[in-house]
Amino acid sequence: MGLTKVTLTPKLGVLQEAFLGRCAGIHQAIGEFGCEPITTQLLSDLRRRFLCPLPSPTRAQLRDELSLLTALSVVIDLIAQGWTFAAALPEVVLEFRPTTSPEVEKERLKRAHQIERDFQLHEASVRAFIQGMEKRRLTKKGWHSIYSVMRDGRELAEKLEGVVALSDSDLQTEGIGRIIRPYLQFVRPNDICEHTGLRLGDVWRYFRHTWSNTYKSIPGRSMMILVRDAAAPFHPVVGIAALGSSVVQQKARDKWIGWDAGIILNRFREKPSRRLIRWLDRQLDSIIKGVYKRDFLREGFLTRANLNHPSDEIIKKLWRESQKAIKRHRLYPHAAKHKNATTANEVDWQELAETNLFRSKRARILSTALTIRQVFLQFKLCDGSARAFLDALAVGRFRNAIVQLCRLLKAERVGINMMDITVCGAIAPYNTLLGGKLVCMLLCSPEVVREYRRRYGGQESLIASSMRGRSVRREAKLTLLCTTSLYGSSLSQYSRVKVPAQHIGGQQNEVLEYRELGVSEGFGSFHFSAETLRLIEILLSRSNYARKVNSIFGEGVNPLMRKIREGLSVLGLPADQLLRHGNKRVVYGVALARNFREVLIGLSTQPEYLLPMTKLRCRTELLADYWRQRWLLKRLQKFGVLEEVQRHSCAYPIQHGAQVKLLPLENDANLRFWAKAAN
Repeated sequence: MGLTKVTLTPKLGVLQEAFLGRCAGIHQAIGEFGCEPITTQLLSDLRRRFLCPLPSPTRAQLRDELSLLTALSVVIDLIAQGWTFAAALPEVVLEFRPTTSPEVEKERLKRAHQIERDFQLHEASVRAFIQGMEKRRLTKKGWHSIYSVMRDGRELAEKLEGVVALSDSDLQTEGIGRIIRPYLQFVRPNDICEHTGLRLGDVWRYFRHTWSNTYKSIPGRSMMILVRDAAAPFHPVVGIAALGSSVVQQKARDKWIGWDAGIILNRFREKPSRRLIRWLDRQLDSIIKGVYKRDFLREGFLTRANLNHPSDEIIKKLWRESQKAIKRHRLYPHAAKHKNATTANEVDWQELAETNLFRSKRARILSTALTIRQVFLQFKLCDGSARAFLDALAVGRFRNAIVQLCRLLKAERVGINMMDITVCGAIAPYNTLLGGKLVCMLLCSPEVVREYRRRYGGQESLIASSMRGRSVRREAKLTLLCTTSLYGSSLSQYSRVKVPAQHIGGQQNEVLEYRELGVSEGFGSFHFSAETLRLIEILLSRSNYARKVNSIFGEGVNPLMRKIREGLSVLGLPADQLLRHGNKRVVYGVALARNFREVLIGLSTQPEYLLPMTKLRCRTELLADYWRQRWLLKRLQKFGVLEEVQRHSCAYPIQHGAQVKLLPLENDANLRFWAKAAN
């Protein structure tokens, strides 16, 4: 992102002058503070001074006061991200000048994340949780706290020093295998640590608070994972990881998989065949059959003949009905009915299918699918030869139908056969020993594939069941993991992580590798503070003009982004410019199956895994063994590494890098004010 300037002219009615005045005050306060870079203390001071109610407001001012505070909160968020004032009067103009140094840019982004993280750590509920975890308590396994699962760096460094002193590399490998013995532990609801009696979910959450960015729950499918060390008492935590539902759109990833329109068409041009033609027809037929149509048929809205031989009229009719139904849903969302479907043991899928939300989705998909069928019939797809198919690909309408069909197939598979790595890293003292690369490798273990299948293989699919009007259970076959670097640099823990499959029992010349696929668009919502998000939610709830975002699963992609976009639009602020934060992160993908593309596109249903799906715990141990040889032994030769490990002490007073650092509230009245406001 180059030099960017944004002029902010929010719709504030009688409070327009108040906005200009307060922005001028913010500009002046930053200059008086003389703070470079921006600190948490300065931001808390700005929020306390300028996000305060108006003194003795008139009735007209009261109407626009919430909009004023929300617009000012957006300005302060941008200041936290490194934006500066190009002008505060007679209009507010903010500009962003990117740095040319990757290291400086990384530090800027890290500070921006840490500022919001610091505010989260000052929330009363978060502080109570952290302090409770650090306090020793009597469990069924004795007296324990979170410190019980932190490894003492002095003890670890002493043992590693003895291994480094050995002259024989085989003895070093054997010795280091006795000092660090990692294994995977999957965090399931209410699971208790067998060594300490602590709840595994609490252990995972505590260490997540040591990350530089804020801890947030993720909607959709998710798996939390601990990496533990069996070589020390109480099996200390090496690192944490989490998998979450994949984002629907990711340009670099989709191109690599083959979901990109150009790649799809080239693939079909290169290998046209009768088998491919039959596959296309079967996939289209499956999509149409997968949509509940009983109400449409009952109402005479369409007939079965329409499904086999659709007309332009019926396609347009379905599209119009989709638009009408979504408008009815926005007026009367029946949120409780939809949200109950995610928690109830038994769901009336037919009733859910006939709600306005899913009626709209069903009508839209049928309209698209019947358009594709109409084109296939026109070009006599099923009756034609491979040569005729190749000729048809020269016609734009036929190519567009193929691309639309593949997009429908992608929407079905993106949430089933792939996951995103949302958290991945090591905690002290293992982070000094490149433990982050170990966690990366262990996520490729067949144990992870099995746990994913165990957890989601028999689960009813909410969207698919609601679309079909009856229970749908899909096989959960994990074939691909994707992730992004946090700070936009290719020098991350994922870089150069590759494992010869043969070392883990796989075939020669095959490699498990975190491949760099490209960069993300730098578009998102991480730079908006929790305070701004709360104000936007209140603003939307009071607005008569805003499109309501109900956070109903199935309503649309990323409700948070839709709320922010809608809130900024209500304020009259340029949503597209403000959502483009410019942090272009590196996108990585790691294929778990050699035919992952065929599975994700729909040409195959059986993954051919790179690592054998047998002796699963043994495969994890072999991955750890490869990490020790490839990364750990070399790391131990580096000057100062053992001294860094030694710094992390679990002896009182505890000085350990895996401890969450809480700033004292009593020393900062501003942070105390906002911590109280947050709750």
